[in-house]
Amino acid sequence: MYSIMGTRGIAYIFIYEYLLYGIMKFPPASDVRKVRKGLDVTQAQLAAASGISQSTIAKIERNNISASYTTIVKLFETLEEMRISDGKDMVASDVASKEVVTIQCTEKVRTVSDLMRTTGYSQIPVLRGDVPVGSISERSIFELVRQGRTMEDLADSSIEKVMEESFPVVTENTPMITVTSMMSNCNAVLVAKKGKIVGVITNADILKMI
Repeated sequence: MYSIMGTRGIAYIFIYEYLLYGIMKFPPASDVRKVRKGLDVTQAQLAAASGISQSTIAKIERNNISASYTTIVKLFETLEEMRISDGKDMVASDVASKEVVTIQCTEKVRTVSDLMRTTGYSQIPVLRGDVPVGSISERSIFELVRQGRTMEDLADSSIEKVMEESFPVVTENTPMITVTSMMSNCNAVLVAKKGKIVGVITNADILKMI
């Protein structure tokens, strides 16, 4: 009853920004009503759960009063708790992009560079067979150039000699709250089903949840 894609997406963006930047960010007070309605929660239910009077909530939603930061934080934290208690949290398969572009570790850097240009992706998972063994990105290639490697030298290098660590791998049923936590330290998370990569979650996929 409480779950709709847009509202759950907003809640996960709060968590993601908090983990990534160490600062909890909330939408403006005027969005309390939008989030509350999206969760199908009445003002009376929110008041009972948060300890903030229904009349105060009504005034905040109508923008008739300027609520304190503490009050707004309490309202959004309560709405998040109500969403979680519904037991319908999003999982990795709900968010992951199903078309995963990968490359084998034995290919040349020239090949992955061409792949990035044609697909528009700036980072590519590297596999050995079906197993993730690394990752390569435009940023990592440019960093090697800054360190003194020539483009000609890099172009003929094997990807496995210059690749970075593999992206973390989760199952399709991994809760998104776990995925967002993992993404505070990486740029993408791979999604696997029966040992095979079937999806990928990037920052862009997280933002689509709004």
